[in-house]
This record gives sequence, structure tokens and C-alpha cells, in this order.
Amino acid sequence: MIEIQNLTKIYYRRQEPVYALNNVSLEFEKGCFYAITGRSGSGKTTLMLSIGGLIKPSKGTIKINGKNLYDYSQKDLAMYRNKTVGFVLQSFNLVPYLSALENVMIPMLMQNRSNGQLQERAIALLGKMDLSKRKYFLPRELSVGQQQRVAIARALANDPEIILADEPTGNLDPGLSAEILDILKDLNEQENKTVIIVTHDPRAALRAKKKMKLAEGSLISEEEN
Repeated sequence: MIEIQNLTKIYYRRQEPVYALNNVSLEFEKGCFYAITGRSGSGKTTLMLSIGGLIKPSKGTIKINGKNLYDYSQKDLAMYRNKTVGFVLQSFNLVPYLSALENVMIPMLMQNRSNGQLQERAIALLGKMDLSKRKYFLPRELSVGQQQRVAIARALANDPEIILADEPTGNLDPGLSAEILDILKDLNEQENKTVIIVTHDPRAALRAKKKMKLAEGSLISEEEN
């Protein structure tokens, strides 16, 4: 489903090149659960954001179902980010003055559907996250774990094929971390979502079927749990 060849991302600091990614090649199969591990600065997040269509590589290709992602037009790239990929971030990125329901509706606003239909979909997703009684709550009125579940519901709004989660348990205690990982595991196993998590937590990485480790921008190992 995702084929990466010779992916390189170079930043410049004081005119000196810094390789966030250096000639990385790997593949992600449809419907599999992956963990990308490595220390801070290893290139994990750069790789994930490149797959998500948010960072253009300096060199190399990312093919989604056989087509190079960065050959897409800007319109098609925006459509890919909106419909094919769902993002779950450590910081949640919820809009603070919108309710849980309204936050989940945001990705669907470009659809040619009535407000009632959008609300129905958002309510169903919040129900799946056990948040039916919290749909009108603002983010500040929710616990940290509830905020992350709202973020997952939002990521699922347009029924994406791929879930990209950057340190999804980074702000959570062990109990809540296990809860969020259970949700991601269920999405993979029950709905055949391709789930890719970036994590420094070995316990989170154990939930994945396949692990990939980066160091200083290079892929140094791949293994199957």
C-alpha cells in the first residue's frame, strides 16, 4: 500500500546540511499495525509527516497504491490528507472553543452533506469512543484520556484507510496509554485500518505487528512481533 524508496529530507542549519531522513526505503502493507521507534531526533516524526503529505522530501519517493504522493496536484494532496489519512497527535490539537462534537465534525465540513448528517456521523464516532455523554463538552472540560479519544474520533471522521499516530500515548499515564492502544489495535483488527504509530515507548511498540527502528535519519532494523 505504501512504498518508500530512498527517502531523504535535508534541513540546513547555518548553511550546513542536517539529514532528518537519509536514504530510507521500506514498505507498509495494507491492514497492518506498525510502530516506528527511535530516540528523539532519529527522524520518526519526519517520516510520519512525509507519509501524511505534510513534509515534502528532498529526494526519494513515497508511493501510495502505486502513485508517487508528491506528484499529486495541491488539490489531490489536500484530498489525500483529508480522506485517506487520519492524524492522531500527542498534543491532540483540538480547537479549544469548540465542543467535542464540533471538533469531530471539522474534517467533514468540505463534504456535500447536510449538517444533520455530519452530526449523526460525529455522534456515532463519539459513541464508539464511549463519549456520548460528553459530546457537548469543551476540551478543557474533558480528561486527558477523553481528549485523546475525541482526537481519534476526529481522525476517523472521513473513514481513512491509514491512521498516523505521533506519540499517541506520550501525555498519558500507563492505564490511559493501554486504553488508547487498545482502541488503535481494534481499529486495525476490526476495521482493517493501516495503523502507523511513532513512539519511544517500548510497551506501545509491542502492540504493533511490525516494528521499524530509526537512528540519525536511517533505518537500522525491522522486526515482527
